[in-house]
Amino acid sequence: MSEFTHKISLLRDLAARHGLDAVLLQRLSNFAWITCGASAYVNTASVQGVASMLVTTDRQVLITNNIEAPRLEKEEALAAQGWEFRVEPWYQARDTIAESTRGLNIGADLPLPGALNLNDEITHLRARLTPEEGERFRTLGWLCAQAIESAARSVHPGQSEHAIAGLLAGEAEQRGAQAIVNLVATDERIFEFRHPLPTGKKLARYAMLVLCGRRQGLVCSVTRLVYFGSLPDEIRRKAEAVARVDAAMIAATRPGQSLGEVFRYAMQAYAQNGYPDEWKLHHQGGLAGYEPREVIATPDSAERVLPGQVYAWNPSITGAKSEDTILIGQGGNEILTRIPAWPAITVEVGGETLERPAILEIT
Repeated sequence: MSEFTHKISLLRDLAARHGLDAVLLQRLSNFAWITCGASAYVNTASVQGVASMLVTTDRQVLITNNIEAPRLEKEEALAAQGWEFRVEPWYQARDTIAESTRGLNIGADLPLPGALNLNDEITHLRARLTPEEGERFRTLGWLCAQAIESAARSVHPGQSEHAIAGLLAGEAEQRGAQAIVNLVATDERIFEFRHPLPTGKKLARYAMLVLCGRRQGLVCSVTRLVYFGSLPDEIRRKAEAVARVDAAMIAATRPGQSLGEVFRYAMQAYAQNGYPDEWKLHHQGGLAGYEPREVIATPDSAERVLPGQVYAWNPSITGAKSEDTILIGQGGNEILTRIPAWPAITVEVGGETLERPAILEIT
């Protein structure tokens, strides 16, 4: 069974379990998932795409307008994939979705009058990645690693956070990865804000770069930090502590474990390293895929880790952070955004040796 056929079968099985005639997909993430990597956005910040997919028991219908149809047919090759195009002129005020679903008992991934909301269940379906998606994730992870390394090694004192963000976006985009999250903080802002939108502030000594890069719908997350001069002891202690928390989480993320269990390992590691309450100041990450986080872990999360899934943990201690994207294999975990030449902190956890990124010191 091909990846595409497998996914169509999953949707039809979901519909059958709920006694539905069809499932309507409108989210960008689900469009990319069901088409095995096609894009249905114009505005990259949109949640809803410029095309909708209606999957019935025996048909696959793509609903769009005459602006989008040529690219979706020719460049994304969706007609060849087996989608039946239903195209309306962009200027006609017709509700093609309502017409296409009239008389049908449907489920949908966005709120829709009369439709059963299947968003949570579809999220879990798309987070169970196929081997083909795992290979696409490997490529994306390498591209994001290259992009953030190149940007981080190019920053210099006097640059504004806006300029650094532009540098990071450029490095990602020229490699074919969209920088859908692009956070930059310098100096004291690293200590003040967990989600630092770039500002006009200029770098003096310390910079944090955060990238969520998207390609073929999949999203990788990675963070790196750079310090100009001799790294203060307080920051070094925090960087080493957060590396140990991160290593504990990565080691615990194995098939069969619940996200709550992984989270409790993190809480224990925070406490053992002298920062028992830092986990309360920011989420710790979770299951990744077609969103930066498909599921964010909490101490009581019952979700189980499965082989082939991808996770992005992002523990932080005020002024320091550690983040990479990992692929869960049967025999071990693979760090997809690993940067071979980046300085590392070696951590022993549960008989396993893990290398987590250190702060790049430039003297």
